[in-house]
Amino acid sequence: MAEQTLITLTDAQLAFGHHALLDKANFSIQAGERIGLIGRNGAGKSSLLRILDGRIQADDGEVARLSSLKAITVEQEPKLDETNSVYDNLVGDFMAQEDWARPARAQAMIEKLNLNAEQLAQGLSGGTRKRIALARAILEEPDLLLLDEPTNHLDFDGILWLENLIKQSKCAYVIITHDRRFLDAVTTRIVELDRGILHSFPGNFSQWQTQKAAWLAAEQLQNERFDKFLAQEEVWIRKGVEARRTRNEGRVKRLEGLRRERAARRERVGNVNFAIASGERSGKLVAELKNISHQFGDKTVIKNYSTTIMRGDRIGLIGPNGAGKTTLLKIILGELTPTQGEVKLGTNLNIAYFDQMREQLDENAPLTDVINPGSEWIEIGDTRKHVMSYLGDFLFSPARAQSPVSSLSGGERARLLLARLFARPANVLVMDEPTNDLDIETLELLEQLLQEFDGTVLLVSHDRSFLDNVITQTIAYEGNAQWHDYVGGYDDWLAQRRPAEQESPKSVTSKVTTQDNVPAATDTTEPTKKQNKSKLSSWEAKELAEIPQKIADLETRQQVLTAQLSDPELYTHGNDKAQTINDELAQIEEALLTLFERWELLESKG
Repeated sequence: MAEQTLITLTDAQLAFGHHALLDKANFSIQAGERIGLIGRNGAGKSSLLRILDGRIQADDGEVARLSSLKAITVEQEPKLDETNSVYDNLVGDFMAQEDWARPARAQAMIEKLNLNAEQLAQGLSGGTRKRIALARAILEEPDLLLLDEPTNHLDFDGILWLENLIKQSKCAYVIITHDRRFLDAVTTRIVELDRGILHSFPGNFSQWQTQKAAWLAAEQLQNERFDKFLAQEEVWIRKGVEARRTRNEGRVKRLEGLRRERAARRERVGNVNFAIASGERSGKLVAELKNISHQFGDKTVIKNYSTTIMRGDRIGLIGPNGAGKTTLLKIILGELTPTQGEVKLGTNLNIAYFDQMREQLDENAPLTDVINPGSEWIEIGDTRKHVMSYLGDFLFSPARAQSPVSSLSGGERARLLLARLFARPANVLVMDEPTNDLDIETLELLEQLLQEFDGTVLLVSHDRSFLDNVITQTIAYEGNAQWHDYVGGYDDWLAQRRPAEQESPKSVTSKVTTQDNVPAATDTTEPTKKQNKSKLSSWEAKELAEIPQKIADLETRQQVLTAQLSDPELYTHGNDKAQTINDELAQIEEALLTLFERWELLESKG
């Protein structure tokens, strides 16, 4: 049975001034599918949502909707009836809709979210408001739900709640989000809006990365054949995607090294004197907290917490909204004196705040003046760069360099602020939810910049992928005003805390020893590796010699199939053909993985 098509865009066009957001774009949405809509800030993603729900009309082309279609949009900053209670906001006018079961469903949702049904919407936190708006939209039982940055303002529990809600829902979704982990968890198709054209890729975000890299490689070969020069914007896109795998490999190795150092240092700094001596002698100490506690009235947010932060640490503070992350951050930086305990700060701390810079932009100033007013050159460490080249590093073309700040989208403003932040000397970077308003490409750029930064990073974020890709240490809220340190990122925190909660003390001790990278464990594994080494047999040597050609053949087929997936006409009559291609791509990826593993094994024996 063919899937039901909810909306079809044919040769849709939309422009603001001379800037085309949609350029003869073709797009269709099938019942029940979950689409992740990605693209650069300012590409027109939110405008596309407004066309889909009918708030604005396309300049040209055709937009065909199912006659009975019920579409609902949840904006980045959802609006609630401030004078109504949580319950009334969720129930709405159910009598007018004759949805007699809605009150019961609303009450069940309130209990699941642990909300106060009688509390007025006015004064609720951003995270709670977002949950209510999302729950209200689900309760409407639409055919199509359009979500614009739904994870903004949500903490980890809220994001996981939303993931489960979407996966259990039967309606179709179009979701704009920068949260890569979220996209991987919920989407069945990725649609990229790139210079007015919509490119569709079956699968989740990670699968899109692989397919897009292969597609761009095939496109590059085609352009070279016809001696075409690529536009600068396209060069940037390709540069980012092609470099992603290499950069990720380098980043992972670097993070692993830093985390090993951090774990080893935690063992060495068992006596606090070592940290103090090192800090006073070399300036490596950033902050030392001894048994601090802090209260606001009768509410205790931090209780008996100690830690030592050294120069070069990349620390993520995680916990639910309202747990006290910002309070702890202020205590670490010496801006707030704890109720109890001792705080020792390092010397020569030059602190740069990302959040404090958001409101300091002159709307009429050109981008070059924002970065370095009065000079065309920027000194970054031992490197001297022209401001135009530096702006190019942050994906601003020379044509945009003299544009006023007022012409930038929210995401572009965030990118400009990052450029200014990294152009100023600092040895401590404090970033409070820096990933909001950033597109995925800029997120990856920020990850790279933080990897290359040789100072200390203090980061508050609910972006799980970002935390995993950047931080070497996690300070996590454990409930009841308790905070604890963990080596590694978000996934490491999950892996380390679960044994403590679920396993026996003996097994916990064993696993923690492994996670803390005690040298003795490493010493016992090395001799085993040496004992396993042996010469290759003749047939193994032959197999090893044949593997590269097999890999090359599979990658060629992968490029051909990926190029087919980029053709919008493939989706005109549903996703069946695309799914067949995607299935073959999945088989190719599995075969490639097997070959690479076999190759590594044989190489290690040779």
